[in-house]
Amino acid sequence: MVDETADAAAPSRLMNTPSWLITQTATHAHRMVSEGLSAAEARAYHYRLLAALEEFGPASQAALGRRCGVDRSDMVSMINELADRRLLERAPDPSDRRRNIITITAAGVRQLRRLDDVLAEVQDVLLAPLSTEERDQLAGLLARVLRHHQRDQ
Repeated sequence: MVDETADAAAPSRLMNTPSWLITQTATHAHRMVSEGLSAAEARAYHYRLLAALEEFGPASQAALGRRCGVDRSDMVSMINELADRRLLERAPDPSDRRRNIITITAAGVRQLRRLDDVLAEVQDVLLAPLSTEERDQLAGLLARVLRHHQRDQ
């Protein structure tokens, strides 16, 4: 007789490999974040763009795309969507009329606060088995690994 529940278990050598654990956790995190943002009628790039505009101030479309890791070919449609929702404004750059400057609006700041709350809830569910101290430690360790590999790029 075959044990069907055993089919769902990964081999122990995988379950003890940090890269596998990170990948599996990232898969769950991505799904949970996508579902949470979708329920708030938002997408991950909405959050990235609005957060960057609030933190760093107005930016050209190109600079905003680079900062947020968004391909240049996708920026126009993303900016259009957020502008149609009045979450950001686009205006010609006074120093170079060929370029647009993107600015977050008051409605965009309010939406960003709502999305902050959504993401905080997702973090709480995702990291439920960890204490606050353990969550901080995990975030610190992951940030350190990420910084190390970003240096190499």
